Amino acid sequence: MAERKYEKYVVSAPLAKGEFGPLIEFVGEKHYGSDFSLLFAHISAPCLMEDAPHSHDFDMYLYFLGVNDFGEMDAEIEMGLGEEQEIHKITTPSSVYIPKGLIHCPLNFKRVDKPILFVHATIAAKYIKPPKS
Repeated sequence: MAERKYEKYVVSAPLAKGEFGPLIEFVGEKHYGSDFSLLFAHISAPCLMEDAPHSHDFDMYLYFLGVNDFGEMDAEIEMGLGEEQEIHKITTPSSVYIPKGLIHCPLNFKRVDKPILFVHATIAAKYIKPPKS
């Protein structure tokens, strides 16, 4: 059967087992040939997702939502921002914009009483994390 004209615009990604639970990942370089990547992770237990402060050479957006009800989040997350490691507590559905070059993390899911949908979007062909120093 011949390839359909717009088939390249419909991307399916399988559910994968991530380090912190189930995830689905769409990588700009691999799936779209573009500078946009997206990861969806199901977080159902406390975890220290990222311990070391770092920065990237691309913009990043993080979203924290309730799984069953996007407007309800029964969890406590702490995230450090800036060189000062200013800690921000997230207890309601939230978004965090991390502009290129901003030092961020640790990212600690301290309490997770109901599952969270964690969405990680980057304006980059793929997520590159700098090596730990």
